[in-house]
Amino acid sequence: MRFITLNNGISMPLLGLGTWDLRGEAGKQTIIQALQVGYRLIDTARMYGNEVIVGQAIIESGIPRQDIFITTKLESSCQGYQKAKQGIEKSLKDLQTDYIDLLLIHEPYTQSLEMYEAMKEAYHQGKVRAIGISNFQGHHYDWFIEHCGMIPAVHQIESHVYHSQLKFKQRMEKDGVQMESWASFTEGRKDIFHEPVLTNIGKKYRKSAAQIALTYLIQNGIVVIPKTSHKERMIENMSVFDFELSDDDMNLIQTLDQGQSLFHWYD
Repeated sequence: MRFITLNNGISMPLLGLGTWDLRGEAGKQTIIQALQVGYRLIDTARMYGNEVIVGQAIIESGIPRQDIFITTKLESSCQGYQKAKQGIEKSLKDLQTDYIDLLLIHEPYTQSLEMYEAMKEAYHQGKVRAIGISNFQGHHYDWFIEHCGMIPAVHQIESHVYHSQLKFKQRMEKDGVQMESWASFTEGRKDIFHEPVLTNIGKKYRKSAAQIALTYLIQNGIVVIPKTSHKERMIENMSVFDFELSDDDMNLIQTLDQGQSLFHWYD
């Protein structure tokens, strides 16, 4: 596993497991399996309704808590300073942990700044190791950066080979914000696993289209959290740190970029 250093000095794995549709005992076992395979970043959210199984999976895995990086996110029910404080405490309780490694605001809300005040407070109290945002685009991002008082450590947004958002990443870098990708495989919106450009490049390195897609993002300095419930896919996703794409390959993959969201999340 490789790591990046956030703007407050803490280390974050470059690859983790997304858990947005994992539920119940089966979901818990999937998370345990991922931890056994070697994953150390687990991404959840209050909106997903699965923080309890994430916390239980980490405990049952037997892996020391300090070796695992937990990300969760506050949703619309946590709008406002007091509700955000309550949301943080609820997440800590459900995750069965004394601290959260990374806490994000899930999307732009009317009371995002008030929520962020509660997050900053939790950060200074040691309940959260890093704070950030998710899905803030255009003027929402600009306004938040100008008024938040503490630059986010991470910004999690849609990013994949068809909409990498590399230009936006350049802006984040100037602000000192680490970019993180959700939907690295497009969540079925595109047949990325059979994309000719990716499969052809993969033949050169004896890697799958999925591995090429992840490596493209990682080499651009983007954290990835692909979701899978299959052990063989977990192992495949983890096996992307033993090769490097050439500049020509990186440039060819960039031609796939259509410059628009596949999810209409930002409409």
